[in-house]
Amino acid sequence: MTPELTTLTLAALLQIGQFCAYSLASTLQVGVKTAAGPRDTQINLTGTAGRLQRAMNNHFEGLILFTIAVLVVTLSNQSTPSRPPAPMLTSARASPISPPMFLAGPRGAARSGRWA
Repeated sequence: MTPELTTLTLAALLQIGQFCAYSLASTLQVGVKTAAGPRDTQINLTGTAGRLQRAMNNHFEGLILFTIAVLVVTLSNQSTPSRPPAPMLTSARASPISPPMFLAGPRGAARSGRWA
């Protein structure tokens, strides 16, 4: 499998994880009856459930564009040559603390200062 397809697969698995986290948090917030009921009126989620919903939607929008790019590169046979995998967590932005920092960490400038 090409590096682009591998990355796309990992991004899809991340999307599944985000969906599961969002589903759990939203069901805990609104209850099973509301979560499983009709969507005649919009349900406004707050707190962690709302943040997870927005994060999942943002990731989904980016995943669509990334999928198109990967398909174009793959179908045109212009893929990156395969090589041994690099360490996954090499930057501060990709550290395992990033998701908890986003969900429960400080807001505004305090959060931005974490990346400095």
